[in-house]
Amino acid sequence: MLLESSGNRKPWVRVGAAVAVACSLHVAFAGIPSLAPELGVGVAWAQGGGKPAAPAQGDLVARGQALFDDQQYEESIQTLSAALLRPSNTKAQKIEIYRLLALNYITLNRKDEAESAVRGLLVIEPEYALPPSESPRFRDFFTAVRAKWEGEGRPGIVKETEPPKPITLRHSSPSQVEPGATVELSTRLEDPDHRITQVRLYYRTGSKGKFEEIEAPIDGGRARATIPGTAVKPPLVEYYFQGFDKGGLPVVARGDASAPLRIAVPEPSKGWVLPVAIGGGVLAAAAVVGGLALAGVFKGSGGAGPGPGPGGGRSTVSVSITE
Repeated sequence: MLLESSGNRKPWVRVGAAVAVACSLHVAFAGIPSLAPELGVGVAWAQGGGKPAAPAQGDLVARGQALFDDQQYEESIQTLSAALLRPSNTKAQKIEIYRLLALNYITLNRKDEAESAVRGLLVIEPEYALPPSESPRFRDFFTAVRAKWEGEGRPGIVKETEPPKPITLRHSSPSQVEPGATVELSTRLEDPDHRITQVRLYYRTGSKGKFEEIEAPIDGGRARATIPGTAVKPPLVEYYFQGFDKGGLPVVARGDASAPLRIAVPEPSKGWVLPVAIGGGVLAAAAVVGGLALAGVFKGSGGAGPGPGPGGGRSTVSVSITE
């Protein structure tokens, strides 16, 4: 930074101006704390450092219950679907996940998915029954599905001679897109037993709120879907893929509602003007987000007195900031 002074040079002007610029830039950034988490400070992006650490399994089930109690049924299903795919589930956790999924689906009148959830629960615990305090609507549905399941010979209880082959969704996430741009995504399916009948893409703007859901049609072993430009806004977009079996239950995912994939969406540079008093004068400092080259030219004018103060000289400092 180059500093020039007309007349006698004043060291206090040179030092004070430099300090004021540094303070102004610091205040400008520090005054916007919300930018840090939204711009990914301390956040692991999908491409750079992998997904954020997944919440504890018990937390997911508890959150699914809380969302159901709050009548946020779609959000509850998304959370419980993420929990269902975790390999560390205990038997009790699986029973609770299937139970809550069934209650959500029954409430939304999605009978096929509800029946699949009840069947999944009965395979784990054939003698399970809802408590008498539960709503008759739920108990009647469970009873009907149990009768149908038992009439079919309790399918699913006998272990298969050979376990199903693993399913994989392979997908590479873009690291960054421009605001308003449509984002075309694809995932490659590795499904030897052809268990996946449907793939869905879930996305949202930012890191809060409900995920929007669209189908990703399967063609030639790949599923493709597009995030519309209206959802692509700074500072980021979150999304994940899920694959479902013929019963409508999730069997594989790439990301999930609790640990989604993320794409950075940069925001145009913005500036702030902060007045800082220096020796009776005013410094107007512009703090510009991004990588900046600062070229400052400071000119001091006034009397040759010893420094600022009542009746002292007046210093005018101009800052030239170029991007």
